[in-house]
Amino acid sequence: MTAAIYPYVLTLHVLGATVWAGGHLVLSLSVVPKALRENDPTVISEFEHLYERLGIPALIVQLVTGFWMAHFLLENVYDLFSFSNRTNTLVSTKLILMLITVVLAIDARLRVIPKLDAGRLRSLAYHVYAVTAVAVVFVVIGVSIRMPFPFP
Repeated sequence: MTAAIYPYVLTLHVLGATVWAGGHLVLSLSVVPKALRENDPTVISEFEHLYERLGIPALIVQLVTGFWMAHFLLENVYDLFSFSNRTNTLVSTKLILMLITVVLAIDARLRVIPKLDAGRLRSLAYHVYAVTAVAVVFVVIGVSIRMPFPFP
């Protein structure tokens, strides 16, 4: 039964990744540059307000499906951070990237966004760029679990 639903879980995971990484690429490559050019943080706030309704659920779907697939893929879940084989290394790396994403999100929510003004716009931009870079690495590592990319 577990193996039978794997393709559906993987599909949900990829859809979540598409929304998360794609939304952050749009934010990084078009919205943030416009906000910086105009020195207007409301450009980012407006995008975030619309995107979060889809982005946060997509991230939650990725978390749930990612943990399920990790449990399915790993020989022994207790060896997760042993980095003893390629799959453990890739899954462990994705979990570390998730932790980085959470830390950046908490920092942005608690420190940057409540005091967001034109003067703090660059700080938020750096957070956005960092989360976007992590999201892209997430996708590359996720694909490399099943494809022969030259990663560990």
